[in-house]
Amino acid sequence: MISRRQCPAISRTFAVLALLFATAAQAQIYRCTDESGHKEYTDRKKGNHCVLLDLPEASIPAPAARAPAAAPRARAPATGAAAAAPAAFPRVNSAEQKARDADRRQILTDELNAENQKLAELRREFNNGEPERRGDERNYAKYQERTAGLREAIARSETNVDALKRELSNIR
Repeated sequence: MISRRQCPAISRTFAVLALLFATAAQAQIYRCTDESGHKEYTDRKKGNHCVLLDLPEASIPAPAARAPAAAPRARAPATGAAAAAPAAFPRVNSAEQKARDADRRQILTDELNAENQKLAELRREFNNGEPERRGDERNYAKYQERTAGLREAIARSETNVDALKRELSNIR
């Protein structure tokens, strides 16, 4: 454990944080000094070596309320660069965007095909809940453990297939 003598910066940091939170709660803060000269900040007076601090009232402002999201509106023809987007905003032309969408569709399709193959292999191994016992599964508990693992892997793979299909349907 780090003592206050070993790490005065940590001690001061905690003291400042305690002061900030305490002043926000309208508490009295005392600076107490012990016999060896170490200072402690607290909300309780401890002995005769404590001084009540006169701290300014600190308050944390509430976050500003966000304006409600406006309904999407049709794009009006831009009269200038500032009307369409900020000057530093990157623009992509429609041909490049179509190429990106096609690449994304191809990647997702490849992933979907691989996941479908994995799912078919898992189902074949699972064999409707009765997979073949292997030579290393002389203990029935090991067989049950592998069967439960296959069941979980099938459920996970089915979830992945559904997610990939959703992603593919979201591509324009």
